[in-house]
Amino acid sequence: MKLRKTIFGVAGLCVCLLPAVRCLVAQQTDATLSGIVSASSGQLIANAKVSARNASTNEVRETQADSAGKYSIANLAPGDYVVSVEAAGLDTKASKVLLVAGSPQTLDFVLTVSGVPNAPTMPSLQDLGFSTAETQANPQLQALLKKRTEMLKMHQRLGLITTIPMTAAVITGPMAKAKGKNGQPIEEPTQTNLDVHAALGGLTTALYFTSASYAIFAPRVPGTAKRGAIRWHEALAFVHGPGMVLTPILGIMAYKQENAGEKVHGIASAHGTVAYITAASYGAAIVAVSWPIHVKFWEKK
Repeated sequence: MKLRKTIFGVAGLCVCLLPAVRCLVAQQTDATLSGIVSASSGQLIANAKVSARNASTNEVRETQADSAGKYSIANLAPGDYVVSVEAAGLDTKASKVLLVAGSPQTLDFVLTVSGVPNAPTMPSLQDLGFSTAETQANPQLQALLKKRTEMLKMHQRLGLITTIPMTAAVITGPMAKAKGKNGQPIEEPTQTNLDVHAALGGLTTALYFTSASYAIFAPRVPGTAKRGAIRWHEALAFVHGPGMVLTPILGIMAYKQENAGEKVHGIASAHGTVAYITAASYGAAIVAVSWPIHVKFWEKK
């Protein structure tokens, strides 16, 4: 009966978390472009039309700057883009930018007043200093970006799915622990509780390292600097990475002691503490790149 309740509980948890997994994957595999449109006088330009054209597919996404001159285009496919800005009474301006999955890009524009001597009213990309070759898509770079994006998608999907058995393992941890103080009768956990907790821990470990392998072996894009939330995400890996190595080792030691009828002792007693720290840092790493509100101090300009 206890085993059935535990299985139903884990299954229910999986059903509840799957929609969140699907939502967060979409947030992490696309790119976001934002910035501020202003005039050469320093005045912020409201309602400026901003267009982003994918150099590979020629797909165009458009938006308008708000009353403070700020614009944002989310859910863009990674790759080379030509971004142009138009505003009444001001010259059109265009710029080239490379967008990388999971890395928000900032691109500001300063427009000049129409009619200024020697300033073209409708500048071409050549006027802006781009050669014909530079305005064409780079097949090698596009292939590299495609492979990196696909591998990171697998990394993110598996990473988010990993949270399900990890959460269940943390929840079932207390049920797999002997209760009682020294000198008093010890209440040993049932074999079922031990086995379920051990199985969840093993599944978590397997999914974690499979997910990590996709991130480690994903090809790097030359000339792309990591910043903001991505840097926090990778820094936290130095906490939950070693934790995912230690947690199962300590868990095996604790499992053997429990099966021998002993209360967990020695270094194995740190299993729970290490597991909680690992789960907390892992969750923080996911939130760092999935949270819908971009905290400004993360974006180091």
